[in-house]
Amino acid sequence: MSGPSGTKEPGTVGTDASVIVVGAGPVGLALTLDLARRGVEVRLLERAGEGFAGSRAKGIQPRTLEVLDDFGLAGAALAAGSAYPPMGLHLGPFTKTWRMHATAPDGAGTPYPDVLLLPQYATTALLREAVERLGVTVDFGARAVEVTQDEESCAVRLEDGRLLTARYVVGADGGSSTVRKAAGISFEGTTDESDRMILVDGTVDGLSRDHWHIWPRVRGRSVAACPLPGDGNRFQIMIRTRPGDTLGAPGGADLTEADLTALLRRRADRSLTLRDITWTSVFRPNVRLAERYRNGRLLLCGDAAHVHTPAGAQGLNTGVQDAHNLGWKLQQVLAGDDDALLDSYEAERRPVAAQVLGRSTELYEGLRGTRPGKLTRGQDEHQLGISYFGGPLAPADAPRTATLRRGDRAPDALLPRPTAEATRLFDLYRGPHFTALAFGARAAVAAAAAAASVALTSPTAPTALTTPTAPDRRARPSAGVPVRHHVVLPHTTPRTPREAALLDAYGITEDTVVLVRPDGYVGAIDVVGSTADEPVA
Repeated sequence: MSGPSGTKEPGTVGTDASVIVVGAGPVGLALTLDLARRGVEVRLLERAGEGFAGSRAKGIQPRTLEVLDDFGLAGAALAAGSAYPPMGLHLGPFTKTWRMHATAPDGAGTPYPDVLLLPQYATTALLREAVERLGVTVDFGARAVEVTQDEESCAVRLEDGRLLTARYVVGADGGSSTVRKAAGISFEGTTDESDRMILVDGTVDGLSRDHWHIWPRVRGRSVAACPLPGDGNRFQIMIRTRPGDTLGAPGGADLTEADLTALLRRRADRSLTLRDITWTSVFRPNVRLAERYRNGRLLLCGDAAHVHTPAGAQGLNTGVQDAHNLGWKLQQVLAGDDDALLDSYEAERRPVAAQVLGRSTELYEGLRGTRPGKLTRGQDEHQLGISYFGGPLAPADAPRTATLRRGDRAPDALLPRPTAEATRLFDLYRGPHFTALAFGARAAVAAAAAAASVALTSPTAPTALTTPTAPDRRARPSAGVPVRHHVVLPHTTPRTPREAALLDAYGITEDTVVLVRPDGYVGAIDVVGSTADEPVA
């Protein structure tokens, strides 16, 4: 049975795409990019008529920069962004300055130790350009009004009458998600309608760009202005209101440039001029978490699954990492793996969102005060310590090294023998494949045999390293999913400082193969036996 535009109803053999992603913000774009680079046929729908123009979520955490590195976009992100400026608290004639964001410690194993200041419109543009380079075009103005599913497929009906079908639909369509509502998934939490913050992108004359300005005011009516990257005196301005304030209130007057300029002068500095406003919004603290991340063929990502306060720069980062976790699992299932693999997405990512919700709420409450300690962000916000250890793909009794367990993030390190193509481990991980790292002579022999087996069959065939028996199998690549083998070091006794640093980072004390998942987490740790023909997995 066909829809009004010749597309199929759910349950028929053909579909318009393997996956339909609803919502073309940073999260939907990240998922679309991950799927498209894997060769998955994907369609991306966006109800708005054009791309988002606001700075809104502007802090890119180190772990998200690692995700952008995997997409090949970290360099472009660093070029488009800037370092976070120091905070500057105006107290009468004095200004107290301090650094807001901590740097990740040397032992974190990341090439991106600092939070990047990158406005959401710039993040969105980078991801959209990458998606378009892979031949996927955002379908702007495509508003989903109904989403249905059966045992074989899903259908998305658009406001313009089109009916699109796919094997899976992912809602990355924000807190008011149409996909979540269609899936019948509750969205637990609260929204504080009495607490509002006006956000403005505009040029401010008379304001220096050397720090993030804060003007504390009584009863919480504070004002802040953060300089945005790029030419010109562009700032994201944050004006917190309280009950009784009419500007920004529901049903109140529009946020005109004249009104906002008057408010900025009254609460911050009478010498300032606000002009060339490109975006305004009113934020209300909204803290919610979806009861589930999946109902059959309908899945949720980003704000459709969890919404946070803006404090700590966590929402966008958590959502992009959701997408990075889900992309490779969708590919495996579409390639023939057990559909139950998709259940691990919720099991791994929902606890992360719950923890982040608590932390961002705590940080938001700290904005009411003026003490630097309440406005400082530490290593918890970097999201480098996230681990899926103990989850369905990383049982607690699985083999481990001296420093790594299954489910832990695989750290970066310099390669002892760099090449023109790779100088560090992240160069080996970059791309949509699994990576098998061999440490030690016996592991090197096993890796060579596995690589030869792949070459004799197909570039993506499963090997001895990648096809253990259930239930372990789902943590590893299935048929049709690429795995690349690398002999990182043919011995496990360090001979140089660089070798020592690498072995220490991975806790290697004996011949071992470490399998790294496509999202950069440890999928398996296999200690190789005493003879070359012993099984590796």
